Amino acid sequence: MLEQIGIQFEVEASDYEEHIDPGLEPHRLARKLSLEKAMVVADRHKNVIVIAADTLGVLDGRILGKPHTESEARRMLETINGKSHSVITGFSIIDTAQNKTLSRSVETKVYIKKLAPSEIEAYVKSKEPLDKAGGYAIQGLGAVIIERIEGDYYNVIGLPLSALAEALKKFGISVL
Repeated sequence: MLEQIGIQFEVEASDYEEHIDPGLEPHRLARKLSLEKAMVVADRHKNVIVIAADTLGVLDGRILGKPHTESEARRMLETINGKSHSVITGFSIIDTAQNKTLSRSVETKVYIKKLAPSEIEAYVKSKEPLDKAGGYAIQGLGAVIIERIEGDYYNVIGLPLSALAEALKKFGISVL
C-alpha cells in the first residue's frame, strides 16, 4: 500500500509480542500496539522514519481477534454474520533523528451480509480468514461477504492511507 502512494520503504518485522489489554478503549489499544511495534524497530536504527500499524475488529465493545484455527474462524464469522462492526487501525510514526513520535487511529464501520451456514463454511475452507483481524480479508475473497462500509477502505485492509499521508506532513513528507 505504501508503494501505491509513492513511498519508498523497507519492511522490517518488529517481532513484538502483542499483549491485548482488555481494559483499554479500542482506539487507545490500537495506538498503543502500533507505537510499541514502532518503538521496537526504531530502537534498532538512527536517522530513519518508522511506520507501524495494528488493526482490530470491534463488535459491541469486544475485540475481535485473529482466528488461528478453522473452528475459531467459523465462530468469529458466525458472530459477525449479518451485523456491523468497527475496524480500528492505529498507526504510529517515529522519526529517530528528531526523536519525534505521532500516533493516530482511524475507524471504519463494516456491514457483513447475512450468510448461509454453507457460505461461512466455504469461506472458512478457503483458509483466508485465518490470522485476519475480524476473520476476513476485504481485499480478497472476503469482499463477497461485505455488504458495505462507512469510512476508509484502506483502513479495513490495515493502513488508512489518507490519514497516514496527512500525518506524514508533520514529518516533512508530502505524498502529493
